[in-house]
Amino acid sequence: MASRYELKYIIPEHIALQMRDFVRQHLELDEFCVRQKASSYPIHSLYLDSDDWCLYWDTINGNKNRYKLRVRYYTDDPKTPVFYEVKRRMKDVILKQRCGVKRGFEQFPLSGHLPEREHLASPNKASDMKAIHNFVELMLRRNAKPKMHVAYDREAYVNDYNNEFRVTFDRNVRVEPDPEARLSTQMKHPYDCTQGLVILELKFTNRFPDWYRDLLRAFHVPLMSASKYCEGSTLHFCRDLPEPDKVRNILL
Repeated sequence: MASRYELKYIIPEHIALQMRDFVRQHLELDEFCVRQKASSYPIHSLYLDSDDWCLYWDTINGNKNRYKLRVRYYTDDPKTPVFYEVKRRMKDVILKQRCGVKRGFEQFPLSGHLPEREHLASPNKASDMKAIHNFVELMLRRNAKPKMHVAYDREAYVNDYNNEFRVTFDRNVRVEPDPEARLSTQMKHPYDCTQGLVILELKFTNRFPDWYRDLLRAFHVPLMSASKYCEGSTLHFCRDLPEPDKVRNILL
């Protein structure tokens, strides 16, 4: 289980472009972004929650020890796996467990059944089997079900010798309910959550680098909560209110 720290900021596009130039002095474009024309790759996540949305409210209420259950995927290609993830926050530390499951068997965990070892993308990794056990246990304990499909485009930068520092710019965040767990990249009636804004995430292990501090001072961006699942869900359910922008201003 990897431990990381994450700091999130919501910024206008023109500030994001300037900050990107700063970041490029320290980090390299992620290998998955290099392959893409727009230097970003799509991310899709299906979030699970209980019928009373207890995981959602844990985040909204700022509970220090909380977790999210999600299924992450990047494409509809049947040869690519989907990834079951438990993302925990223990005070300020982020802990993530992740297990890839082959397409064709991806619905097993959502039905409360553990996949066979040969159904896993990396069947010989003990950590993967532990991760999928934990996912199913937490899902059943909370009676969590598929709730919300969250999608966005990620532009990511990493250091070229290890993964100690990682900076991401997330754009075009969309959400829509998906109780059927289609696990498809196609969205029928998505709600655009960001509308020109960019979610910046500064990630690091062990120590906060000096140049992160210089970056934040140079652009005067305030730290804030930016849970795509929670804020996207709130905005989606408020979309039919007379003045949904007021809700957006409160959240962002």
